[in-house]
Amino acid sequence: MEIRELVKSTGVSAKTIRYYEEIRILPPAARKPNGYREYSIVDVDRLKLVAGARRLDFGLEEIREILDLRDRNIAPCGVLLRLLEKKAAEIKIRIRELQALEKDLQHLNALGLTYPIDDVEGKNCVCHLVSEQVGLGKSSENQ
Repeated sequence: MEIRELVKSTGVSAKTIRYYEEIRILPPAARKPNGYREYSIVDVDRLKLVAGARRLDFGLEEIREILDLRDRNIAPCGVLLRLLEKKAAEIKIRIRELQALEKDLQHLNALGLTYPIDDVEGKNCVCHLVSEQVGLGKSSENQ
């Protein structure tokens, strides 16, 4: 099948497919006499795994690790399970960080509403409050 059919089968753009070939996530495609890339069902399956892992926010190095095992006829399932657990834990932490950020934003917005909105120099307005956030590195919840 040609690249347009691979795109249709996987939902991955042609540009991304070519990039994956360039960085060796996908093996170089066979070429037809006219120079067009030619893909097989094996390529479809591999690309679906890659696309699914990317949708789950796996990095290319993590995906490469899974594919390398598979390429050596070693089942990557155990590694994939560990990566899924690790990713879930990372997301849990990120959710807490985003919730803290949301509280900070709500707090600054509420406080900012009490300041004038016509301070061009930004010395006594919400702009000053935002400027003061530089270097704090912690949510207002922890301050």
